[in-house]
Amino acid sequence: MEVELPDDFRCPISLEVMTDPVILTSGHTFDRASIQRWLDSGNRTCPVTNLPLPPSPSLIPNHALRRLILSHSPSLSLPSANLQPCLSSSPPDPLSLVSSPHSLSSFYCYVKSSSQFRHRATESGAVTVLLGHVVSPGESREVALRALLRLSLDGDDTRVGLVADGAVDALAVVLSQGGSTPSAAAVAATVLTSLAMVDVNKCTIGAHPSVFPALSWLLSKGADRQCMREAATALYELCKFPANRRRAVRAGLVPALVKFGMAGSERAIEVLGQLAKNQEGKAEMRKVESLVRWLVSVARTGSARGTDNALLVLNLVCSDCEDMSMEAVKEGALDVSLSLIESDEGKIAKNAASLVRTLQDFQLGCFR
Repeated sequence: MEVELPDDFRCPISLEVMTDPVILTSGHTFDRASIQRWLDSGNRTCPVTNLPLPPSPSLIPNHALRRLILSHSPSLSLPSANLQPCLSSSPPDPLSLVSSPHSLSSFYCYVKSSSQFRHRATESGAVTVLLGHVVSPGESREVALRALLRLSLDGDDTRVGLVADGAVDALAVVLSQGGSTPSAAAVAATVLTSLAMVDVNKCTIGAHPSVFPALSWLLSKGADRQCMREAATALYELCKFPANRRRAVRAGLVPALVKFGMAGSERAIEVLGQLAKNQEGKAEMRKVESLVRWLVSVARTGSARGTDNALLVLNLVCSDCEDMSMEAVKEGALDVSLSLIESDEGKIAKNAASLVRTLQDFQLGCFR
Protein backbone atom coordinates (compact mmCIF):
# COMPACT_ATOMS: atom_id res chain seq x y z
CA MET A 1 0.00 0.00 0.00
CA GLU A 2 1.41 3.41 -0.99
CA VAL A 3 2.08 5.77 1.91
CA GLU A 4 0.50 9.24 1.75
CA LEU A 5 3.24 11.71 2.69
CA PRO A 6 2.89 15.39 3.64
CA ASP A 7 4.07 18.01 1.12
CA ASP A 8 6.60 19.22 3.70
CA PHE A 9 8.51 15.97 3.15
CA ARG A 10 9.21 16.95 -0.46
CA CYS A 11 12.12 19.11 -1.59
CA PRO A 12 10.88 22.48 -3.00
CA ILE A 13 13.34 22.09 -5.89
CA SER A 14 12.99 18.46 -7.00
CA LEU A 15 9.49 17.83 -5.54
CA GLU A 16 10.79 14.42 -4.43
CA VAL A 17 10.66 13.07 -0.89
CA MET A 18 13.88 14.16 0.80
CA THR A 19 16.41 11.53 1.83
CA ASP A 20 19.01 13.97 3.20
CA PRO A 21 17.16 17.14 4.28
CA VAL A 22 19.30 20.17 5.12
CA ILE A 23 18.39 23.65 6.33
CA LEU A 24 19.57 26.62 4.28
CA THR A 25 20.47 29.90 6.01
CA SER A 26 17.10 31.27 4.84
CA GLY A 27 15.42 28.77 7.18
CA HIS A 28 13.95 26.59 4.41
CA THR A 29 14.74 22.89 4.06
CA PHE A 30 15.88 21.17 0.86
CA ASP A 31 17.27 17.81 -0.16
CA ARG A 32 21.06 18.14 0.03
CA ALA A 33 21.74 17.05 -3.56
CA SER A 34 19.22 19.52 -5.02
CA ILE A 35 20.29 22.60 -3.06
CA GLN A 36 23.98 21.78 -3.52
CA ARG A 37 23.48 21.64 -7.29
CA TRP A 38 21.61 24.97 -7.09
CA LEU A 39 24.51 26.57 -5.21
CA ASP A 40 27.15 24.96 -7.42
CA SER A 41 25.44 26.57 -10.42
CA GLY A 42 26.35 29.98 -8.97
CA ASN A 43 22.97 30.87 -7.47
CA ARG A 44 23.14 32.89 -4.25
CA THR A 45 19.45 33.35 -3.50
CA CYS A 46 17.02 31.09 -1.67
CA PRO A 47 14.93 29.16 -4.24
CA VAL A 48 11.80 29.65 -2.10
CA THR A 49 12.02 33.29 -0.96
CA ASN A 50 14.45 34.61 -3.61
CA LEU A 51 16.21 36.50 -0.80
CA PRO A 52 20.03 36.82 -1.01
CA LEU A 53 22.25 34.26 0.71
CA PRO A 54 25.74 34.73 2.17
CA PRO A 55 28.69 33.99 -0.16
CA SER A 56 29.23 30.52 1.35
CA PRO A 57 25.87 29.44 2.80
CA SER A 58 26.00 26.57 5.28
CA LEU A 59 23.78 23.50 5.01
CA ILE A 60 22.63 22.25 8.40
CA PRO A 61 21.32 18.66 8.57
CA ASN A 62 17.64 18.58 9.53
CA HIS A 63 17.81 15.45 11.67
CA ALA A 64 14.33 15.95 13.12
CA LEU A 65 12.68 16.04 9.69
CA ARG A 66 14.75 13.07 8.50
CA ARG A 67 13.59 11.01 11.47
CA LEU A 68 10.01 12.09 10.86
CA ILE A 69 10.18 11.06 7.20
CA LEU A 70 11.66 7.69 8.08
CA SER A 71 9.03 7.13 10.76
CA HIS A 72 6.33 7.46 8.11
CA SER A 73 8.05 5.08 5.72
CA PRO A 74 11.37 3.47 6.68
CA SER A 75 11.89 2.23 3.11
CA LEU A 76 12.37 5.80 1.91
CA SER A 77 15.99 5.61 2.97
CA LEU A 78 16.51 2.98 0.28
CA PRO A 79 16.72 3.65 -3.47
CA SER A 80 13.45 3.30 -5.33
CA ALA A 81 13.30 0.12 -7.34
CA ASN A 82 11.81 1.69 -10.44
CA LEU A 83 13.90 4.88 -10.52
CA GLN A 84 17.28 3.70 -9.23
CA PRO A 85 18.59 0.89 -11.42
CA CYS A 86 22.20 -0.15 -11.02
CA LEU A 87 24.39 2.45 -12.69
CA SER A 88 27.45 1.25 -14.53
CA SER A 89 30.79 2.93 -13.94
CA SER A 90 30.85 3.91 -17.62
CA PRO A 91 27.61 5.75 -18.50
CA PRO A 92 26.05 4.71 -21.83
CA ASP A 93 25.22 7.03 -24.69
CA PRO A 94 22.46 9.45 -23.52
CA LEU A 95 20.74 9.48 -26.91
CA SER A 96 20.36 5.71 -27.06
CA LEU A 97 19.20 5.58 -23.45
CA VAL A 98 16.52 8.28 -23.79
CA SER A 99 15.15 6.90 -27.04
CA SER A 100 13.11 4.15 -25.39
CA PRO A 101 10.43 4.73 -22.70
CA HIS A 102 11.62 1.49 -21.10
CA SER A 103 15.10 2.91 -20.39
CA LEU A 104 13.93 6.41 -19.46
CA SER A 105 14.24 5.66 -15.73
CA SER A 106 17.88 4.75 -16.26
CA PHE A 107 18.40 8.00 -18.18
CA TYR A 108 16.89 9.90 -15.24
CA CYS A 109 19.19 8.17 -12.76
CA TYR A 110 22.28 9.03 -14.77
CA VAL A 111 21.08 12.64 -15.08
CA LYS A 112 20.72 12.78 -11.30
CA SER A 113 24.10 11.28 -10.49
CA SER A 114 26.57 12.28 -13.22
CA SER A 115 27.51 15.80 -14.30
CA GLN A 116 29.44 14.27 -17.21
CA PHE A 117 26.31 12.46 -18.37
CA ARG A 118 24.24 15.66 -18.10
CA HIS A 119 26.75 17.50 -20.26
CA ARG A 120 26.71 14.72 -22.85
CA ALA A 121 22.91 14.67 -22.79
CA THR A 122 22.62 18.36 -23.64
CA GLU A 123 25.23 18.09 -26.39
CA SER A 124 24.03 14.88 -28.04
CA GLY A 125 20.50 15.79 -29.13
CA ALA A 126 18.98 13.77 -26.28
CA VAL A 127 16.99 16.79 -25.07
CA THR A 128 14.86 16.81 -28.22
CA VAL A 129 13.95 13.15 -27.66
CA LEU A 130 13.34 13.82 -23.95
CA LEU A 131 10.88 16.59 -24.83
CA GLY A 132 9.03 14.10 -27.00
CA HIS A 133 8.43 12.02 -23.85
CA VAL A 134 7.30 15.16 -22.00
CA VAL A 135 4.50 15.89 -24.48
CA SER A 136 3.37 12.25 -24.68
CA PRO A 137 0.73 11.30 -22.07
CA GLY A 138 1.62 8.23 -20.07
CA GLU A 139 3.76 6.93 -17.26
CA SER A 140 7.01 8.14 -18.83
CA ARG A 141 5.93 11.80 -18.86
CA GLU A 142 6.67 12.56 -15.20
CA VAL A 143 10.01 10.74 -15.30
CA ALA A 144 10.94 12.80 -18.37
CA LEU A 145 9.89 16.00 -16.59
CA ARG A 146 12.02 15.19 -13.55
CA ALA A 147 14.98 14.51 -15.82
CA LEU A 148 14.39 17.86 -17.51
CA LEU A 149 14.25 19.55 -14.10
CA ARG A 150 17.60 18.03 -13.13
CA LEU A 151 19.15 19.21 -16.38
CA SER A 152 17.81 22.73 -15.84
CA LEU A 153 19.67 23.00 -12.53
CA ASP A 154 23.05 22.78 -14.27
CA GLY A 155 23.45 26.52 -14.78
CA ASP A 156 22.38 29.43 -16.96
CA ASP A 157 23.96 28.16 -20.19
CA THR A 158 22.03 24.91 -19.87
CA ARG A 159 18.80 26.81 -19.15
CA VAL A 160 19.21 28.94 -22.28
CA GLY A 161 20.01 25.83 -24.31
CA LEU A 162 16.93 23.97 -23.08
CA VAL A 163 14.69 26.87 -24.09
CA ALA A 164 16.38 26.98 -27.50
CA ASP A 165 15.69 23.24 -27.86
CA GLY A 166 11.95 23.82 -27.44
CA ALA A 167 11.41 23.12 -23.74
CA VAL A 168 8.81 25.89 -23.36
CA ASP A 169 6.57 24.39 -26.05
CA ALA A 170 6.65 21.02 -24.30
CA LEU A 171 6.04 22.49 -20.84
CA ALA A 172 3.10 24.54 -22.13
CA VAL A 173 1.46 21.32 -23.34
CA VAL A 174 1.76 19.75 -19.89
CA LEU A 175 0.55 22.89 -18.11
CA SER A 176 -2.49 23.17 -20.36
CA GLN A 177 -3.40 19.57 -19.46
CA GLY A 178 -2.92 20.20 -15.75
CA GLY A 179 -6.48 19.31 -14.84
CA SER A 180 -5.96 15.68 -15.84
CA THR A 181 -2.30 15.39 -14.77
CA PRO A 182 -1.78 17.70 -11.76
CA SER A 183 1.41 16.04 -10.52
CA ALA A 184 3.04 16.38 -13.95
CA ALA A 185 1.83 19.99 -14.20
CA ALA A 186 3.43 20.75 -10.82
CA VAL A 187 6.81 19.48 -12.03
CA ALA A 188 6.38 21.35 -15.34
CA ALA A 189 5.77 24.60 -13.43
CA THR A 190 8.89 23.94 -11.35
CA VAL A 191 10.95 23.44 -14.51
CA LEU A 192 9.49 26.69 -15.85
CA THR A 193 10.64 28.49 -12.68
CA SER A 194 14.15 27.10 -13.09
CA LEU A 195 14.35 28.13 -16.75
CA ALA A 196 13.05 31.61 -15.93
CA MET A 197 16.03 32.27 -13.63
CA VAL A 198 17.79 33.60 -16.73
CA ASP A 199 16.55 37.04 -17.83
CA VAL A 200 16.56 36.27 -21.55
CA ASN A 201 14.42 33.20 -20.85
CA LYS A 202 11.90 35.30 -18.91
CA CYS A 203 11.19 37.21 -22.12
CA THR A 204 11.01 34.07 -24.30
CA ILE A 205 8.75 32.18 -21.90
CA GLY A 206 6.47 35.16 -21.34
CA ALA A 207 6.03 35.69 -25.07
CA HIS A 208 4.77 32.11 -25.53
CA PRO A 209 1.02 32.35 -26.25
CA SER A 210 0.03 29.42 -24.01
CA VAL A 211 2.11 29.86 -20.86
CA PHE A 212 0.21 32.59 -18.99
CA PRO A 213 -3.27 31.30 -19.96
CA ALA A 214 -2.25 27.82 -18.73
CA LEU A 215 -0.89 29.17 -15.44
CA SER A 216 -4.07 31.21 -15.01
CA TRP A 217 -6.21 28.11 -15.52
CA LEU A 218 -4.16 26.12 -13.01
CA LEU A 219 -4.59 28.82 -10.36
CA SER A 220 -8.30 29.40 -10.92
CA LYS A 221 -9.50 25.87 -11.72
CA GLY A 222 -6.81 23.56 -10.36
CA ALA A 223 -7.79 21.28 -7.50
CA ASP A 224 -4.23 20.29 -6.55
CA ARG A 225 -2.68 22.77 -4.11
CA GLN A 226 0.90 21.68 -4.83
CA CYS A 227 0.32 22.38 -8.51
CA MET A 228 -1.13 25.80 -7.67
CA ARG A 229 1.83 26.65 -5.45
CA GLU A 230 4.29 25.79 -8.20
CA ALA A 231 2.29 27.82 -10.73
CA ALA A 232 2.39 30.86 -8.42
CA THR A 233 6.15 30.46 -7.95
CA ALA A 234 6.67 30.31 -11.72
CA LEU A 235 4.61 33.49 -12.07
CA TYR A 236 6.68 35.22 -9.41
CA GLU A 237 9.89 34.52 -11.31
CA LEU A 238 8.42 35.39 -14.72
CA CYS A 239 6.87 38.67 -13.54
CA LYS A 240 10.23 40.05 -12.44
CA PHE A 241 10.41 40.95 -16.14
CA PRO A 242 8.18 44.07 -16.49
CA ALA A 243 6.71 43.18 -19.91
CA ASN A 244 5.41 39.90 -18.49
CA ARG A 245 3.25 41.71 -15.93
CA ARG A 246 0.97 43.04 -18.62
CA ARG A 247 0.80 39.62 -20.25
CA ALA A 248 -0.14 38.05 -16.93
CA VAL A 249 -2.88 40.60 -16.30
CA ARG A 250 -4.36 40.12 -19.77
CA ALA A 251 -4.40 36.35 -19.20
CA GLY A 252 -6.82 36.89 -16.30
CA LEU A 253 -4.36 36.17 -13.51
CA VAL A 254 -5.42 38.93 -11.10
CA PRO A 255 -8.69 37.33 -9.92
CA ALA A 256 -7.03 33.89 -9.91
CA LEU A 257 -4.19 35.17 -7.71
CA VAL A 258 -6.58 36.96 -5.35
CA LYS A 259 -8.61 33.78 -4.97
CA PHE A 260 -5.47 31.75 -4.23
CA GLY A 261 -4.20 34.44 -1.89
CA MET A 262 -7.46 34.47 0.04
CA ALA A 263 -7.03 30.70 0.42
CA GLY A 264 -3.76 31.36 2.28
CA SER A 265 -1.02 31.66 -0.35
CA GLU A 266 1.55 34.32 0.53
CA ARG A 267 3.29 33.73 -2.80
CA ALA A 268 0.11 34.90 -4.55
CA ILE A 269 0.31 38.22 -2.67
CA GLU A 270 3.93 38.59 -3.77
CA VAL A 271 2.90 38.18 -7.41
CA LEU A 272 0.08 40.70 -6.93
CA GLY A 273 2.73 43.10 -5.66
CA GLN A 274 4.53 42.73 -8.99
CA LEU A 275 1.36 43.11 -11.06
CA ALA A 276 0.27 46.19 -9.09
CA LYS A 277 3.32 47.99 -10.51
CA ASN A 278 1.55 47.82 -13.88
CA GLN A 279 -1.33 50.23 -14.56
CA GLU A 280 -3.50 47.50 -16.07
CA GLY A 281 -2.77 45.34 -13.05
CA LYS A 282 -3.87 48.05 -10.63
CA ALA A 283 -7.02 48.64 -12.63
CA GLU A 284 -7.94 44.94 -12.50
CA MET A 285 -7.28 44.73 -8.77
CA ARG A 286 -9.57 47.69 -8.12
CA LYS A 287 -12.41 45.69 -9.65
CA VAL A 288 -12.05 42.84 -7.15
CA GLU A 289 -14.66 42.92 -4.40
CA SER A 290 -13.31 42.83 -0.82
CA LEU A 291 -9.70 43.19 -2.03
CA VAL A 292 -8.88 45.99 0.42
CA ARG A 293 -10.57 44.28 3.37
CA TRP A 294 -8.58 41.11 2.72
CA LEU A 295 -5.25 42.94 2.33
CA VAL A 296 -5.79 44.93 5.53
CA SER A 297 -6.57 41.67 7.33
CA VAL A 298 -3.31 40.13 6.06
CA ALA A 299 -1.37 43.26 7.09
CA ARG A 300 -2.92 43.03 10.56
CA THR A 301 -2.56 39.31 11.30
CA GLY A 302 -0.33 37.76 8.62
CA SER A 303 3.28 36.61 8.79
CA ALA A 304 6.09 39.12 8.22
CA ARG A 305 6.28 38.12 4.56
CA GLY A 306 2.51 38.39 4.08
CA THR A 307 2.28 41.70 5.94
CA ASP A 308 5.10 43.23 3.93
CA ASN A 309 3.55 42.33 0.58
CA ALA A 310 0.00 43.22 1.63
CA LEU A 311 1.20 46.73 2.56
CA LEU A 312 2.96 47.05 -0.79
CA VAL A 313 -0.15 46.06 -2.77
CA LEU A 314 -2.39 48.33 -0.67
CA ASN A 315 -0.13 51.30 -1.26
CA LEU A 316 -0.04 50.72 -5.01
CA VAL A 317 -3.80 50.22 -5.47
CA CYS A 318 -4.65 53.17 -3.19
CA SER A 319 -2.30 55.64 -4.85
CA ASP A 320 -4.22 58.03 -7.12
CA CYS A 321 -7.52 56.33 -6.30
CA GLU A 322 -9.89 58.01 -3.85
CA ASP A 323 -12.33 55.10 -3.70
CA MET A 324 -9.66 52.58 -2.71
CA SER A 325 -8.08 55.01 -0.24
CA MET A 326 -11.44 55.69 1.38
CA GLU A 327 -12.12 51.97 1.70
CA ALA A 328 -8.65 51.36 3.15
CA VAL A 329 -9.18 54.03 5.82
CA LYS A 330 -12.59 52.57 6.70
CA GLU A 331 -11.07 49.09 7.05
CA GLY A 332 -8.45 50.39 9.48
CA ALA A 333 -5.39 50.39 7.23
CA LEU A 334 -4.10 53.63 8.76
CA ASP A 335 -4.23 52.31 12.32
CA VAL A 336 -2.61 49.03 11.29
CA SER A 337 0.20 50.86 9.49
CA LEU A 338 0.90 53.22 12.39
CA SER A 339 1.07 50.26 14.74
CA LEU A 340 3.53 48.47 12.43
CA ILE A 341 5.75 51.56 12.24
CA GLU A 342 6.03 51.54 16.03
CA SER A 343 6.83 47.83 16.27
CA ASP A 344 9.16 47.34 13.28
CA GLU A 345 12.31 49.05 12.05
CA GLY A 346 12.83 47.21 8.77
CA LYS A 347 11.13 46.86 5.39
CA ILE A 348 7.67 46.41 6.91
CA ALA A 349 7.95 49.77 8.68
CA LYS A 350 9.04 51.44 5.42
CA ASN A 351 6.09 50.02 3.49
CA ALA A 352 3.76 50.95 6.33
CA ALA A 353 5.10 54.51 6.31
CA SER A 354 4.55 54.74 2.55
CA LEU A 355 0.95 53.62 2.96
CA VAL A 356 0.40 56.14 5.78
CA ARG A 357 1.62 58.94 3.51
CA THR A 358 -0.69 57.79 0.70
CA LEU A 359 -3.75 57.64 2.98
CA GLN A 360 -2.94 60.90 4.78
CA ASP A 361 -2.59 62.66 1.42
CA PHE A 362 -6.06 61.37 0.59
CA GLN A 363 -7.45 62.63 3.90
CA LEU A 364 -5.86 66.06 3.40
CA GLY A 365 -7.37 66.24 -0.05
CA CYS A 366 -10.81 65.61 1.43
CA PHE A 367 -10.51 68.70 3.64
CA ARG A 368 -9.42 71.06 0.92
